[in-house]
Amino acid sequence: MKVLLKPLTRVYRGVVWLANSPGTLILSYALLIIVCGVLFYVFEDEKSIGDAIWWAVVTASTVGYGDISPSTWQGRVIAALLISLMVLVVIPLITAHFASKLIVDRDVFRHEEQEEIKQNLRQVRALLEAIAEREGVTSPGSASPPAAPSDQ
Repeated sequence: MKVLLKPLTRVYRGVVWLANSPGTLILSYALLIIVCGVLFYVFEDEKSIGDAIWWAVVTASTVGYGDISPSTWQGRVIAALLISLMVLVVIPLITAHFASKLIVDRDVFRHEEQEEIKQNLRQVRALLEAIAEREGVTSPGSASPPAAPSDQ
């Protein structure tokens, strides 16, 4: 089971990396168009590389004018991969990136603030443990609350 999860984890990390980098996302979109256009040109004996790239743009955008379409099985596989990658990966990543920029939590702590809060909590805990030890309520390093005083 772990053997299967390792490649999926790498794919997931790659998708997250793409989603968090708009420049890389745009570059990968452009490369996808160019690679699929060139493959279409090779498999379909298209008149020009420009027409093949045009086909890739039209297919990736899911407009599909129908002026150029694949007739070989290789061309159809390339078309299916291009459409699937665009609809299932690239367009959702672009949409998610822009949506995340629109939704901003103004109450979120910056990293420096989080570190300061953690340091302050460590100091408070050390002080409370020192007081508890001095009063004989609990032992040092204890994470549990002090015991309730006994009624004698």
